[in-house]
Formats: sequence, structure tokens, C-alpha cells
Amino acid sequence: MSARKIPKNYRNVTGIAASNKADGQAGFESTLERDFLTLIEFSQEVEAYKVQPVGIRWADHANKKRCYFPDVLVYYTEECGRSPFLFEVKYRSDLATNWNDYKPKFKAALSFARLKDWRFKLITEVEIRTPLLKNARFLLPFRIQQSNSPEYLEMLTTKLRQLGKTSPSQLIATIYDEEWSQAKLLPSLWFLVASFQVGCDLAKPLNMESELWWR
Repeated sequence: MSARKIPKNYRNVTGIAASNKADGQAGFESTLERDFLTLIEFSQEVEAYKVQPVGIRWADHANKKRCYFPDVLVYYTEECGRSPFLFEVKYRSDLATNWNDYKPKFKAALSFARLKDWRFKLITEVEIRTPLLKNARFLLPFRIQQSNSPEYLEMLTTKLRQLGKTSPSQLIATIYDEEWSQAKLLPSLWFLVASFQVGCDLAKPLNMESELWWR
């Protein structure tokens, strides 16, 4: 559960993201935080996460007691073998402008994380707003849909095993000649990619000529 309830903010976009991995509500206070939640929701390395999970005490330059709530605590899968990460999501311009104000509370978070055997990390739009984010936005709805045809899934996986490496356009063309029939295969194909049953380099823009392979 979150240690702090995210308030409404009329200067920034706030809301709650749909999530199967969040412990409590997956609240966000900016579009950049929302995009980061999309990435960790999509990642196969992430087991679970908590939004604003802890309040960290620190003292400002006037020795006034303050409390800082880092944005997200991410727990990774056992197979991944990574310690939990405590993330703070910020725009680079914000960090450059306000670094002197942020530095003491970030130092407090770093010390707090070490005591917990966690890692503390700043993450910005440079690491978040990548082709992977666009792919995650596109693929996540296919992961959660319940309308996949077992027949189509079997056809696609059988053909993929035969072909080895291929592309979406080549794969569906080897199953059906007619374009309408090919189009009906695509939701099931994107489900296989979204659920990581089919391999694809998702760090690159996903399109009908992307390389696919059976895992």
C-alpha cells in the first residue's frame, strides 16, 4: 500500500493506472510517472511494485524536519535476481533547475535504500520515453484481452516453430493469402508478443517487418 495518498493537482495530469502488478492503487502525478508505470507493468522482469511506498525523514538547510515520498518501489522476479529499486521519476529540466533543493532528500533516500538492501535510482524522460514505451502502450491491451482464438494461437505458434525467424507480415502471409483473414490473426499474434511467448526486439519500433522468433 502507498504511504501517501496522491492528491489532485490542477497543474499536472494525475490519475490511477490500470495494473495487475501494483500493491494498492497505481497512482501517478504526471504523464512521465504514468509512462514509467506503463513500462514496469509491461516488463517481464518486474514482479510487483508500490507507488509512494515509504516516507523518508530528512532535514533541510534550516534543520527543519521534512518527509520525502519516493515515487515507486519495484520488486523484480526471482529469475531476474535484482534487488528492489526505489525510483524517483523526474524531468531532466526539473532536476537541473532544482537540484540543490532535491539533493538532500535524494541523499536521504539513498541511505534509506541501502539500509533496506534496496537501490535508489533517478529516472528521467530519456530512459522512459523510448520505442519500448510505445511498444508497451500498444501491446499491453492485447495481453489482457480474453478473446484470443485457440485455433489462431495454435496456427501461429506451429508456423513460427517451422519458420524459425520471420516477421509479422511474412508469418500471417504463410497462413492465409486473403488480407481479411490475415488481419484476423493479428490480435492473437500481438498477444503472443505481449506475453513474451514470441521473441522480438522491443527496444526497436515494432512494425509488420520486425523480426520475430519462437522462444
